[in-house]
Amino acid sequence: MASDQTPPDDENKMPPKRTRAYLRKARQKARRIGLEAIDDEHAARLLEELGVDVLNDDVSLINAGKAGENTPAPQDGTDLADQVSANFMLNDAERLAEVHAIQRDLIRRRRVRLFLLMLRLLFFVALPTFLVGRYYYTEATDMYETESQFVIQKSEAAGASALGGLFSGTGFANSADSITVQGYLTSREAMLRLDEELGYRAHFQQDFIDDLQRLPKDASLEDAFKLYEENVKVGYDLTEGVIHLEVIATTPEVSQAFSNALIRFAEERVDELSQRLREDQMKGAQSAYDTAEAEMFNAQAEVLRLQQSRGVLSAEAEIAAQMGIINSLELQIEDKLLDLAEILDNPNPNEIRSDILQREIDRRVDRVAILRQKLTETTAGSVSLATISGELQIAETNMLTRQLMLQQSLQLLETARVDANRQVRYLSIGVTPVAPDVPTYPRKMESTILAFIIFMGIYIMLSLTVAILREQVSV
Repeated sequence: MASDQTPPDDENKMPPKRTRAYLRKARQKARRIGLEAIDDEHAARLLEELGVDVLNDDVSLINAGKAGENTPAPQDGTDLADQVSANFMLNDAERLAEVHAIQRDLIRRRRVRLFLLMLRLLFFVALPTFLVGRYYYTEATDMYETESQFVIQKSEAAGASALGGLFSGTGFANSADSITVQGYLTSREAMLRLDEELGYRAHFQQDFIDDLQRLPKDASLEDAFKLYEENVKVGYDLTEGVIHLEVIATTPEVSQAFSNALIRFAEERVDELSQRLREDQMKGAQSAYDTAEAEMFNAQAEVLRLQQSRGVLSAEAEIAAQMGIINSLELQIEDKLLDLAEILDNPNPNEIRSDILQREIDRRVDRVAILRQKLTETTAGSVSLATISGELQIAETNMLTRQLMLQQSLQLLETARVDANRQVRYLSIGVTPVAPDVPTYPRKMESTILAFIIFMGIYIMLSLTVAILREQVSV
């Protein structure tokens, strides 16, 4: 019949692939049921001949015994009955009792493992979390945080360029100054100045502060600076150009005082940066102005010296006066010559009168000659007006030139001053420091939960590492 010719399910069942894990599990199961196997391959072959499913952890000894009874003897003449443990030869009641014993043993092992797991969790996770929570709730000193915000702005001219106007309202316009101030507030220089003015280190060395947060009496500068970095947080928002300042202290009043002092330090540093920039821009213009002013004073002094040494206030006025005298004398000479000619034209000229006229003419001619000599000739006892006039003209021309140069230097100085004023930076406070009325730290619940998560993560990582190492060692 067709039903008699259908092969059994066990014959159609394909043997499982003998992987490394499969062979390892076959050896463990063969050892558990009492089979003596030479190696992993032998253990897998014995279990397959007995009909034991290696991959099924719930295989009982009863099924294994029945499979062993129905399994034909191997072809190599080896008696499997000698290799199977005596447990397979027991009756059904004894086998059932053995199964219950094994189940009770498995339950006991699971309970022991669960107990050990809970003990490890208690020791490595719960106990450290409890200690951390106890510290935050009972031991940690309350800390108060004062927050403030300020921005560094720049004075710009109304006719600024289009590109400058594009970035003037962003944090890129004064990013260099803001980063400089941020670095200064988080530096040792700021910490030392704060300690010098308000006693920063002494404040955190008080006895009422807990041991973990208190600064030791003999703390070094580096220890104090580490505490300063933890309690003073400075952040800079590049997109908005705003500097955020957070200062932590044991009392709200001291926290506010520290914050105000740091803002004052920052404002002074910004003023110093602006002052240096203005000094650099005006240094050349101021130097040129000072030089022009000194040279102008020297030119004026030279004119005054010439006027005093020569005894001439104005060479032009002296020359005009001398020429006026010469012209007057020459007119008198002409008149006298006419009179003399009239007398000489007479048939019987008056010799006495003609002599008098001739002597008068000679005296006037001599006087004109002397006056002209004073104008052009330099003698041992006097200097000609021409020389004096030339010297004064040179000195006065130099003085006028220096005055023009002084005016130009003054214009350049004013232009440089206006440009320097456009570069002035100033600190504008957006959020004024206000003392809090409740402690900011410690955040008890958040810190305890965070500690629990950290300890649990450490435990899980260590457990996975140990399990992987144990698995590698057992292979």
